[in-house]
Amino acid sequence: MSYIQPAEFAAKMVDAGESKIFMSTKDTLIRAYMAGAILALAAAFAVTIAVNTGNFLVASLLFPVGFCTLYLLGFDLLTGVFTLAPLAVIAKRPGCTWAGVLRNWGLVFIGNFAGALTVAVFMAIIFTMGFSQEPNDVGQKIGKIGEARTLGYAAAGGAGLLTVFIRAVMCNWMVSTGVVAAMMSNSVSGKIMAMWMPILVFFYLGFEHSIVNMFLFPS
Repeated sequence: MSYIQPAEFAAKMVDAGESKIFMSTKDTLIRAYMAGAILALAAAFAVTIAVNTGNFLVASLLFPVGFCTLYLLGFDLLTGVFTLAPLAVIAKRPGCTWAGVLRNWGLVFIGNFAGALTVAVFMAIIFTMGFSQEPNDVGQKIGKIGEARTLGYAAAGGAGLLTVFIRAVMCNWMVSTGVVAAMMSNSVSGKIMAMWMPILVFFYLGFEHSIVNMFLFPS
């Protein structure tokens, strides 16, 4: 697995954050678009598994394939750059500013949303046979999940707002752990193993991932 001690990969995290800040607008948007699209496909994949097998644990076990794929390809999720980009400023890397961090976050948000929305439209076409019929079982399930994650929380008022906030915090904790854990190994298999565990945890526990919701809400 080629395990790397946390003290050793700390510098790699700062280097990664610095590269995000100085990345060109075009490259940032492309990487973010692809990340949003791949994670949205993984969400559709997981819901399809849950509907067809009736087993949400199996779906949760397989959902991380999307996160691992986009990470290994060098694409960027908003939840990942939330962790890495600020480190370059905190470490006082030359030229790294909070304005640069906010620029990166904004571009990644736009790219992630565009990618997730594209997949949402494509999957809606697939689930409804080109909008010519009612959604199939998977499409209906995705719609119900999206409804529960909006109207369900709204119906609970302040308690719902608190719940969704805590679920979002816990999700970002797990996803950030996955991003950092991937740096604990030099091997592809080691990176996959390290990422798989926290992503499995967040998905099975129903935490709120902003990019996944970018797919679920429009769907």
